Amino acid sequence: MPKFAVILPAAGESSRFTGFRKKKPFVDLKGRAIWLRSVEHFINRDDVAEVILVLAADDREDFQTRYLANLALLEIRVVSGGTTRAASVQNGLNALQSDADFVAVHDAARPLLTAKWIDAVFAAAVEKQAAIPGLKVSSTVKEVAGDGTIQRTVDRSRLVLAQTPQVFRRELLRQAFDSAGDLSRFTDEASLVEATGHPVHVVDGWPMNIKITTADDFRAAEALLDALPRPKNLRDLHPFADDRFR
Repeated sequence: MPKFAVILPAAGESSRFTGFRKKKPFVDLKGRAIWLRSVEHFINRDDVAEVILVLAADDREDFQTRYLANLALLEIRVVSGGTTRAASVQNGLNALQSDADFVAVHDAARPLLTAKWIDAVFAAAVEKQAAIPGLKVSSTVKEVAGDGTIQRTVDRSRLVLAQTPQVFRRELLRQAFDSAGDLSRFTDEASLVEATGHPVHVVDGWPMNIKITTADDFRAAEALLDALPRPKNLRDLHPFADDRFR
């Protein structure tokens, strides 16, 4: 069985997440922190060898104190991030200790996943070496000028919105970082791998797999959480199951 390492970047400034006293990964989403809900999708998988959470250096001390009880039960490691998302992921990549064959990078602010969805992108990565979920664009897309006027209508038939987890053979992702140069040019891991000329496969994404960026996103996640497809028995999934399953 191929083994996967999972890196969850959570080192951003949360500058667009207004109206809350905490950065978005640390806000409680129906009783559990957003980062924790994201981590839980991976920690009990048989094919996951290690999980790394990447935090801003300034957040680590408070995080260790606030979540001491959780960290005592979770087999994850925490490392400090960089000045950009790509630099943070690279720090996580450099910190890997397992002999995992593949690396999955998943936004810590995307807590709405299912095991079936993860299975799909993991399987595609094993077959294709590089795979991401992409949500097909259903709305009409317009290109707009700086003054707000429409310049043209864009053909949406081949457009997708990139999601995570993005999964790559470990050596391929390492090579992509080594050859990247200025990391600030890259907004996701797929773009790093694309720059090497290696094809990245896209599997159908999932509308519920939203990234919490704004307060409106958070409210949407609250509404969607209970609508996620769930296995019949959640009792033994993880040590922090919702009370309604106990």
